[in-house]
Amino acid sequence: MSESSALASDATRVVPSVRASQLAVASLFGALGFGYGTWTSRLPAIKASLGLSTSQVSVVLLSAAIGSVLSFPVTAAALHKLGSRGASVLAGCLLAAGLVALGLAPSWMLACIVMCLYGVIASTMDVAMNAQGVEVERATAVPVMSRLHAVFSLGTMAGAFLASSIVGFTTSVPVHFAVAALVVLAATLLPRAGLVADANAIDGGTRSFALPRGAALLIGAMAFLGMIVEGSMVDWSTLYLKERAAASQQVAPLGIASLQGAMLVTRWFGDRARVRWGARRLLFGGSLLAGLSLAAALLIGGVWPALVGFGLFGIGVATVSPCVYAAGAREGGVALAAVMTLGSLGFLVGPLVIGAVAQATNLSWGMAVVAASAIALAALSRRVRWD
Repeated sequence: MSESSALASDATRVVPSVRASQLAVASLFGALGFGYGTWTSRLPAIKASLGLSTSQVSVVLLSAAIGSVLSFPVTAAALHKLGSRGASVLAGCLLAAGLVALGLAPSWMLACIVMCLYGVIASTMDVAMNAQGVEVERATAVPVMSRLHAVFSLGTMAGAFLASSIVGFTTSVPVHFAVAALVVLAATLLPRAGLVADANAIDGGTRSFALPRGAALLIGAMAFLGMIVEGSMVDWSTLYLKERAAASQQVAPLGIASLQGAMLVTRWFGDRARVRWGARRLLFGGSLLAGLSLAAALLIGGVWPALVGFGLFGIGVATVSPCVYAAGAREGGVALAAVMTLGSLGFLVGPLVIGAVAQATNLSWGMAVVAASAIALAALSRRVRWD
C-alpha cells in the first residue's frame, strides 16, 4: 500500500475539520518547542543566579536527558489511559507548570530535580503529540508530520526571541518563565477542540509498559541512530568550525544556522516528498546524502566546505524524525513510547561518544563517527516496513 493510499483509507473518519485538527496538533508542537527555546536561552541567567559552575550546568542538562530516558513507563501508561489527545493536553499543562517551577528553583539540587521531572513531562508530550499527529494524518488523509516538526523548530525560535526581547523589560527569570508558561498553556488549551480521538484503543489490553521488539525495535534502532546524528551535529558543529576549520568567533555559530535552517525548510516541504517518493526512498537517499556530504566536508577541510556540508547534512536528516516517529505510531502508542525512548537515549549518548573519540584523537574523527552513523541509518532504512 502506498503512503497516500494508506492515509486515504482513514478519510471517512469524522473529525472537527481538517484545518482545525492540523492547527490544534501544530499548536502542541509549537508549545513544546517554545518551552525548549525558553529555558535553553536563559541558561546563562540561571547559571549566574544560582552561582553554578559549568560542570554543574552540565549536570542540570543531563538531568533533563535522564528524565526523558526514564519517561517510558509514564508515557506508555498515559497513552493507554488517556489516549494521545488527553495525554498531549495533560502534558502541555504540566509543561507550563514545570517552566514556573524551574524559574523558581532556589538551588542547584532543586534545579536538577525539576529538570529531571521536566524531561519526563516533555518526553511524554513529545510522544503523545507525535501519536496525535499520526491520528490527524489518518483522519484527514493529509500528511503533516514533517511540517509539524518544522513548527517545533519555529516554536523554539519564538521562545528564544521572547527571551531576547523580554530582558529589555525585566531580567527576572521567574517572571519570564511565568509569561512563557502562559503562552504554553494557551497554545495547549485554546485549540484542543480540534484534536482527534484515537482511531483505536492505544495498544488494547491492560499493558502499559513493554520492551520494544520486532518492528518497534528496528524502528527504535533508527530513532537511536537518528538522534545520535542530529544531536551530535547540534552540539559539536560550532566547536568543529572553531577548532578544526579555524573559523572566527563570528563565523563559527553559522554552522548551527546552516544545519537548522536547512532542516527547517526541508521539513516544511517534507510531507510532499514523503507522498511522492515514500518514506523508504526518502530516508535512504537523505541519510546517504547526510553521511557523504559530512564525510566530504571533513576530508576537504576549511570553513566553506563545512558550512555547505552541514547544510546538505541538514537537508538529508530533516525527515528522519518525522518518518521514524510516524512509523512507530503505526505500531501503537506503547511502541511509539519505546521508539522515542531509544531516540532520547541516542540524543544522550551520541554527543558523549563523539566527545570521547575527539578526546582520544581529534574532533574530525569524532565527526566522522556522525557521518558513519548516518550511512548506517541509510542501510537500516531499507529493512523497515514503512507503508
